[in-house]
Amino acid sequence: MSNPTVSVLGAGGWGTALAILLARPERKIPLWGHDPIHVEDMVREGINAKYLSGVQLPSVIKPTADLSLAAQSEILFLAIPSRYLDAITSQLVELCGDRKPVLVSCTKGIEQDRGLLMSEVIRDRFSKSTIAVLSGPNLAGEIARGIPAAGVIGSADTQALTAVQALFAGTSFRAYTSGDIRGIQLGGALKNIFAIAAGVSDGLGLGENARAGLVTRSLTEMTRLGMAMGGGRETFGGLSGIGDLMVTCFSPSSRNHQVGFRLGQGESLESITTSMGSMVAEGIPTAMSAQAAARRLSVETPIIDEVSALLQGLKTPAAAMKSLMGRNLRAEEEV
Repeated sequence: MSNPTVSVLGAGGWGTALAILLARPERKIPLWGHDPIHVEDMVREGINAKYLSGVQLPSVIKPTADLSLAAQSEILFLAIPSRYLDAITSQLVELCGDRKPVLVSCTKGIEQDRGLLMSEVIRDRFSKSTIAVLSGPNLAGEIARGIPAAGVIGSADTQALTAVQALFAGTSFRAYTSGDIRGIQLGGALKNIFAIAAGVSDGLGLGENARAGLVTRSLTEMTRLGMAMGGGRETFGGLSGIGDLMVTCFSPSSRNHQVGFRLGQGESLESITTSMGSMVAEGIPTAMSAQAAARRLSVETPIIDEVSALLQGLKTPAAAMKSLMGRNLRAEEEV
């Protein structure tokens, strides 16, 4: 696939950052957003003030509310919140008709109703298209500003891997490849839950030692559940596993960390989510999905269980942390 056409679907912070990263003088990038008013603002102002203020959009990025226009490209990057992905792809498949674009899922989550990974949600609609995933320690604001970053692209199709990886050549983003499409997605989805836990720890003022211990045990839990769900152990030790886990748990810019921090400070979940408006912290719905998967597979997930209880209002932040500290003593290697 030589010099393919590219579109980005999802005009939030991550989608906009991807569009900026992929923009080239010779490559026009349709950036699709669902809200026509938001799109008009981007066209008029030349920035995405709602989600990524202060970063100028290159002139080759063409914000649009016309999904049919974005659907015409050969490679489609889908940066759509998990709860809307199925609805958008159901429209998209009709618009694509007989064409079979490469679809790159950039969404980190697990579908709540069926427990599907995002690639599986897309596969339900695009049964004959090539599907890839993109994940890693990627804060949108930094990527949009050209600060060096790295991520991993996963697909079972080596030709698609090469084509998508080549799009990032010469940019500030170093793209690695992997065939472990499940492991990449599971790392990206599960780390959001642990970022909420880390935020709670910080909100309670428990200190650096507590957070380091929590994040370390989160990696163990992520690996244990992720392997049970079909991911490879080595993937969880890579960019989409420990890499993404670290940046999301330690950065105040992480939405999931922000949610946890505010919960730890005593704010209600309803108040937090209301104030976020259309911004999404994927760890909230993913916590319930991950807990359900753990129950089906008989996998022990104490941190996920406490976060789920906290989000459902069954425990206070302090009680959830106390439960984790009060668990039975054990050897560290007993994962």
